[in-house]
Amino acid sequence: QVQLVESGGGLVQAGGSLRLSCAASGRTFDTCGYTVGWFRQAPGKEREFVSGITRSGKSTRYAESVEGRFTISRDSAKNTVYLQINSLKPEDTAVYYCVAAPNIVVMTQGCWGQGTQVTVSS
Repeated sequence: QVQLVESGGGLVQAGGSLRLSCAASGRTFDTCGYTVGWFRQAPGKEREFVSGITRSGKSTRYAESVEGRFTISRDSAKNTVYLQINSLKPEDTAVYYCVAAPNIVVMTQGCWGQGTQVTVSS
């Protein structure tokens, strides 16, 4: 079974923090790829890349808009990738999705989760 389940979203005040989780079940990574990314989509906007991490966790990438505030990590034993979000801003409000793919270049063609809502109040 291929499944990615995001959790950890919620309503938070500006300046607050959240930790999003992306849990992979079964053979999701074997099937879809071990590179994991986070994307987000705000109302009325296109989905945008936020962050990505390789299988080993040694290589990470961030969108310029979140650099220094977001940290991606993974726990291979738990088949889970995390996105620590600090210093939240109202413009971070969006549905956050995780995706598993063979590499970051083809990430949008990977296996997607259902998303978790993050709402930041000013």
